[in-house]
Amino acid sequence: MSTTAVLHSEWIKIKSVRASAGSLVAVFAVTLAITVLAYATVGQAEADNDGYDPVFGAFYALNFGQLAAISFGATALSSEYLNGALRISLSAVPRRGLFYSAKMAVVGGLALAVGFATSFASFLTGQAFMGEYAIGLGDPGALRACVGSGIYLALMALLAAGLTALLRSGVAVLSLLIPFILIVSFVVGDIAGGVAQYLPDRAGQQVLHLHPEGDLGAWSGLAVTTLWAAAALLAGWWAVRRRDA
Repeated sequence: MSTTAVLHSEWIKIKSVRASAGSLVAVFAVTLAITVLAYATVGQAEADNDGYDPVFGAFYALNFGQLAAISFGATALSSEYLNGALRISLSAVPRRGLFYSAKMAVVGGLALAVGFATSFASFLTGQAFMGEYAIGLGDPGALRACVGSGIYLALMALLAAGLTALLRSGVAVLSLLIPFILIVSFVVGDIAGGVAQYLPDRAGQQVLHLHPEGDLGAWSGLAVTTLWAAAALLAGWWAVRRRDA
């Protein structure tokens, strides 16, 4: 089977699984909805505070959108471990490397496309409510943050996908990653200090700051998140290659 045909089949799988397709739509819908709600109510009041970062503030809703991105990555892989679906997939595509790389390419490509659409739409929509405090894509750090946030969402989806291939359970991955990002990352940050900046979520979100803090810069922080995602993808590849279907 050709690479194009395998990619097309993986696209059909994701499109036909409601949980995966719904999670992908939720990345955009949830982020945009929370952006409108936040900026329409307290956007200008927050911008009037001392120390306000207009670039980072523009991506407040990304904290919720990333949870949908993680769910997308997890559900896109977990469907292969239900009712013997993986055996059927490997019967159709016996080359496990081709199967796995095509699956991850489709997951990453879709997450990246939706991530870019989400980041630019939420940024521009939010600034429409800011009046005199509004910034544009030409302002320092704004375009970088829009591009970086799209990449960040794709990396978080791939991190979840790789871990799901390793653990063979979307529920386990969601139970691990979502509490980690919502709770553990902040607790570790308070206890461990500078070490916490190398966690995948904190490192990647450096690109959202006008002036990144700590040892990591905007792109070097995103590179750290890339390493986390790459490690998860390699671990998932090992599991797919070595374990029985």
